[in-house]
Amino acid sequence: MNKEIETPYYLIDEKKLLKNLKKIQHVRDHSGAKLVLALKCFSTWSVFDLMSKYMDGTTSSSFFEAKLGYEKFGKETHAFSVAYSADDIKALKNISDKIIFNSVSQLKMFYNEVKHIKVGLRINPGISYSHFDLADTARKYSRLGVISERDIISVLDNISGLMFHYNCENDDFESFSGMLDKLAEKYKRVLNKVEWVSLGGGLYFTKDEYPLDEFCKKLKSFSEEYNVQIYLEPGEAAITESCELVTKVLDIVKNIKDIAIVDASIEAHMLDLLIYGTPAKINAKAGGNRYIIAGRSCLAGDIFGEYKLADKLEIGSIVHFIDAAGYTMVKKNWFNGLKMPSIVVKRLDERVEIIKEFLYNDFLKDLS
Repeated sequence: MNKEIETPYYLIDEKKLLKNLKKIQHVRDHSGAKLVLALKCFSTWSVFDLMSKYMDGTTSSSFFEAKLGYEKFGKETHAFSVAYSADDIKALKNISDKIIFNSVSQLKMFYNEVKHIKVGLRINPGISYSHFDLADTARKYSRLGVISERDIISVLDNISGLMFHYNCENDDFESFSGMLDKLAEKYKRVLNKVEWVSLGGGLYFTKDEYPLDEFCKKLKSFSEEYNVQIYLEPGEAAITESCELVTKVLDIVKNIKDIAIVDASIEAHMLDLLIYGTPAKINAKAGGNRYIIAGRSCLAGDIFGEYKLADKLEIGSIVHFIDAAGYTMVKKNWFNGLKMPSIVVKRLDERVEIIKEFLYNDFLKDLS
């Protein structure tokens, strides 16, 4: 299969995707929560037909994302933005089931235009879970969400729900449970007066060995205590380990260490890893052959990582970077004019489809 498709390409495996989706269905069935896909993480709509069978809709961070969810995913369409323009609101009010505001000032500014639909307000609870300051929603001077309880209470008659997004890659159930208890204690006066509560994304409940049943019990208990519909907004949790970036070694150079240069770029094709300084995961047996695997861009730090491999790499060797679905295809770019990886899907019935190839004309049209 790999030899027939020109590298580089993203390969989404629907069977691996289905493993996550079945866990999502388990949460829906046993907790009563609804789960909407966070499009900021993954917007590859060629697999939405499968995902929509197991999820309740989409949540967005912009008008374009909301429109994509509305047109390609269906079901519920949640709109959120750190700051809306007047044009955003004009377009969103006709396609959104819920519009969530980041501030009281924006809610008041646009309320009369959107009061016919469900209106929500994002809250900054002052607690968070994140390994990175860049992604910490409760970091100093955070602009994400309303802090003042007085401000929240002042608009309670104008909203039907609240959104708390305070986790990033949280795979620790005890941490989640403890923070939810703190949130409940701090906001119990307002929780009793709304219809729905979104707990956001960043919860890695699809990870192997995660106590899924305890997670469901915690969600159900919270929902019943405050008589609210809970929403979760999984991004990475929905698509984790379902995709590879498949590349080919173009050259091997030596500068004290052996450096294999592949026909892709971490800067252009797995940007999130470069931003957070984390290495790409590789699908290969470990052994005694040491390589730095680098991208082909001119950025000196375009490095996927350093690996110890069982097999030696040669020019033409295929290298598979795994867990390459989240924050990759939505962030790919034309840095150095490098050809973007094609998007390929391996369907449940084993058929392999080349969904999208990027050519020079795409580069040309995107830039002017």
